[in-house]
Amino acid sequence: MLKSFGALPSGNRLEKIKKSPQYKNGSFQNLFETQVMVEGASFLKIMKNFYSKGVDREPPAVLPSVKTDLKAFSSEKPAVIWFGHSSYLIFIDGKKILVDPVFSPSPSPVQALGKKNYAGSMPYTIEELPDLDIVLITHDHYDHLDYDSIIKLRSKTKLFCATLGVGAHLNYWGISDERIVEFDWWETKTIMPGIELTATPSRHFSGRLIKRFQTLWASYVLQAGDCKIFIGSDSGYDGAFKIIGEKYGPFDLAMLECGQYNANWPSIHMMPEETAQASIDLRAKVFMPVHWAKFTLSLHSWNDSIKRVTDEAKRLNLKITTPMIGEPVILNNVLPNLHWWEQVGKN
Repeated sequence: MLKSFGALPSGNRLEKIKKSPQYKNGSFQNLFETQVMVEGASFLKIMKNFYSKGVDREPPAVLPSVKTDLKAFSSEKPAVIWFGHSSYLIFIDGKKILVDPVFSPSPSPVQALGKKNYAGSMPYTIEELPDLDIVLITHDHYDHLDYDSIIKLRSKTKLFCATLGVGAHLNYWGISDERIVEFDWWETKTIMPGIELTATPSRHFSGRLIKRFQTLWASYVLQAGDCKIFIGSDSGYDGAFKIIGEKYGPFDLAMLECGQYNANWPSIHMMPEETAQASIDLRAKVFMPVHWAKFTLSLHSWNDSIKRVTDEAKRLNLKITTPMIGEPVILNNVLPNLHWWEQVGKN
């Protein structure tokens, strides 16, 4: 079996999973009843459409980006640098936290077979990253947990934080249990001095092989001092956002999934208008759409999500930040909001 598939939880890790309130009848469950696919959806038809040519599913030209010296970058205020899709680097309280790192050309266990990233969407390499305090994983799908990236990050990361069961993949890939911290929903841990992390529900699923729901998926609340950041995960829209907002909000910044949705799977990925509503539920002062601008994993056009969510944010008078890849977002200071995607292919 390919190493990139990872490993299923076993031993003490599996025993801990079985004690989780989220684990029932041999698998993890969502907070609300959830269908991965709507009734009557044809997987074969979806895959046929996926690999056929669609309208504007990929950018017509190279994506613009900002080249920031990541090793030299510093900010007194919390800052975020986005690498496209759901990968971004958080600078907070002197710590560097990398979320869902995918620096491979394809979100696939076999690079030669997967769909490739957009031209210009990978201006950074892992070698250009600074030494990291934490790598944070929301769930084990290939576009969030990339084997090749983790292998390269092993030697430059102090701690790996993930959801229940995902540590089995990390352990299988050579990371010792002493450097892995796993979270169940609603579990809060001080992972480093001054850095508190809480795992919160998302509405999704997990699995790298045929067997699903054997590891947990989650969003996170990151707190350092007076600053709170919501680290969103893949999620359908449900009442969890309001629960999280009431329990942990308001948030200085919410990173929210916005992309790869479809009418055939509305319960596991939000529509762009729902992303805007989720920011309201969370009581976010500003939100940043992610999960777009790197890979085509659905049937909509490459920029449909960002156009729709910015329109909805304008309609609802919400504060949104839309940086280019590599462009720093600095809380309460620099919040890029140019509609740069409108110029792609027009020059």
